[in-house]
Amino acid sequence: MADNKNIQDGRDRSKVNGNESYELSYLEEKLGVSREQVRAAIEAVGNNREDVEAWLKKKH
Repeated sequence: MADNKNIQDGRDRSKVNGNESYELSYLEEKLGVSREQVRAAIEAVGNNREDVEAWLKKKH
């Protein structure tokens, strides 16, 4: 089933979808990193948003 972007209930806020350009762009801008760094973080620690952000802050 496709992700319905009209439903906004917070279910996806704890995860980063590496296939969604807007999610990658948000982290790039928020943390001042490149798209490749965001993808590397997802590969290294999984798609949990807190883990990805912590990894990027530590590496950056």
